[in-house]
This record gives sequence, C-alpha cells and structure tokens, in this order.
Amino acid sequence: MPGLDPSIVKHFLPLDTEKFPPKRQQLRRQRASLLLRIKEEVVKQINVGFLEICNYSEWAANIVPVEKKDGRVRVCVDYRDLNKASPKDNFPLPHIDIL
Repeated sequence: MPGLDPSIVKHFLPLDTEKFPPKRQQLRRQRASLLLRIKEEVVKQINVGFLEICNYSEWAANIVPVEKKDGRVRVCVDYRDLNKASPKDNFPLPHIDIL
C-alpha cells in the first residue's frame, strides 16, 4: 500500500513450488465493450501506486471484470492457482460474531 514503510509491512507467501510449479494462466478473452473500462481502471490503480508493473513474473493471473449496477467495472484477479500452492492455515481466524 502506498505510504507504508516496507521495512515494517512486507507481505510474503510461503509457496509449495515442488507440488505446484509456477503457472501462467492463459489469457482470457474479454468483450470489446469492457476492454477500455478495464484499461482505465488498471491505469488508475497504477497511477495511484496500488499496482506495480512486473515484467518477468513466474505467476501470472487473469483479470476478471465485474460490472456493478451503476455501470462501473470492478477489477478482480483470479488467484485460484496461487491459492492452491499456498499452505492451508491450521489455525483459521475465529468468527468475529462469536467473539
């Protein structure tokens, strides 16, 4: 996140690359009417500093556009392959409503 010191907050995923080697998803085809709106949203997030361009990534995931009721597009990422390679947590977070 922009403004946070990386020495304090650094995200790391312990991946099991022996069972699940790095995978690049095949590019999904998008509707022509959505392509421009997807590009605008991605460029906006890059300019703000939320996204960063990576030229040589071992893992590549597709963008999944979700149209909202007001006509805007929410940009989601398909992390299913990456989630399979990450170890499962033996101690999941408790339900907040029970606490």
